[in-house]
Amino acid sequence: MIVIGQVGIGYWGPNLLRNLNANTSCKVKLVAESSKERRDYVKSIYPSIKVTNHFDDLLNDDEINSIVISTPVNTHFDFTMKALHSGKNVLVEKPMATDSNQINKIHELAVKKKLVAMVGHTFLFNEAVRYVKKIIDSGTLGKIRYIYSQRLNLGRIRSDVDALWNLAPHDISIVQYWLDEPDPIKISRNGIDYVQKGINDVVFMNIQYPKNIMVNIHVSWLDPHKVRKMTIVGSKKMIVYDDIAENKITIYDKGIDPIAVLGKDMDFDNPNSIAFNHRSGDVYQPKIQWIEPLKAEIDHFINCIVKNTKCLTDPLHARKVIKILEAQK
Repeated sequence: MIVIGQVGIGYWGPNLLRNLNANTSCKVKLVAESSKERRDYVKSIYPSIKVTNHFDDLLNDDEINSIVISTPVNTHFDFTMKALHSGKNVLVEKPMATDSNQINKIHELAVKKKLVAMVGHTFLFNEAVRYVKKIIDSGTLGKIRYIYSQRLNLGRIRSDVDALWNLAPHDISIVQYWLDEPDPIKISRNGIDYVQKGINDVVFMNIQYPKNIMVNIHVSWLDPHKVRKMTIVGSKKMIVYDDIAENKITIYDKGIDPIAVLGKDMDFDNPNSIAFNHRSGDVYQPKIQWIEPLKAEIDHFINCIVKNTKCLTDPLHARKVIKILEAQK
């Protein structure tokens, strides 16, 4: 039995606690939260779980062998390092830390202590995202040409991080997963702070990968539409992943194919004789079995501890995401 301590019951913390409490492979013993109102919330719904306002109570409890961290971003590194030093496995909400050097330290300590350190890139446990990965790996789309994503909404404006650090880790982690963790060749970004000085509300990020793959990421919390969409354009087919649509995956048999035409010298191979065929075939929407991604994420965390499963979102994955986020910072 994995005995869990959780710190933080703010915006995302209740979702983590709900899934942890429902998981029969672990037991949540203690929750640390600075807000009395949030501690009372935990007691009212989960009377068997003890609460405290001291994070150190989790560290000093020898029965607790794993800690889940869902606190403001600027606390992630400190809490994670303290948990690892205390011999606890860690699942920390994204981003794992605020710079890649901090993640290097987390990785080194986790390896030294033989503990699991995992970041909550929840979308990598989304069945639709995993389905797209299988399609890419199968070669169905042909050569990947470019990917663009939009993660937009009106609201939840934060003060601890900007829109890029709040929203883009999702899309960057997905792209890295889909493309097998490549190192970018070039990164550029452009953002503006409209509401709070020094905190960008809208950001456009461009990433160039090897094999001429281009990625554009658009994030904003000042947009009239709620959009959670990613489009992949391949040489053979194209695919759209829309996380808030009923049919989350749409595959388009569309493309532009060069065709040879007869030249004046009866030569089909003359490069000046090439024309183009605009192909528009079937549209396919596969049925994706729904499994709550957060449940799958927690199952994976437990399997990494109990079965020594390779962690999908370990510090090595987290570091690549952070290095992209901090480029041109």
